[in-house]
Amino acid sequence: MSPTSSPVRILLTGGTLDKVYDERTGNLVFSRTHLFDMLDQARCYLVNITIEPVMLKDSLDMTEADRAAIRAAAQRSPETRLLITHGTDTMTETAHDLANHVTDKTVVFVGAMIPYSFGGSDALFNLGFALASARVLPPGVYVAMNGTVFDWHNVRKNRERGRFEPLHP
Repeated sequence: MSPTSSPVRILLTGGTLDKVYDERTGNLVFSRTHLFDMLDQARCYLVNITIEPVMLKDSLDMTEADRAAIRAAAQRSPETRLLITHGTDTMTETAHDLANHVTDKTVVFVGAMIPYSFGGSDALFNLGFALASARVLPPGVYVAMNGTVFDWHNVRKNRERGRFEPLHP
């Protein structure tokens, strides 16, 4: 089986990628995942993608129990290539957790700085880039953002610049 046809499991955990604007409250909230719409828009009709909802949560609200649920989903997955949608604020913390517990799989984290439901969102590009990365990278834990793949231990979110970058260039 070629790497591009390897089965991939997408674990949905929430984050900005899936948020929408609530006109009544003025807040960004979750109503449902946009992942199916995104895969449809990208014309990604591959049958070897399994989507598993774990939670729809802002990563700033994630607890250790939430990380344990993500870890358990990753560990029990029969697929060895995983893509995890995640909020960008604590993505690196969850990546660190998985790197210590899931060593035999390729795990790629992805998120968005701007919700998919907003114009000018980076979500669709990030998703496509991360999906391709999950299919070809060797086992390990990675963050795929802004057109770059980062090793879990060498990445940080630069809030001032609105992007991810290596800790040690």
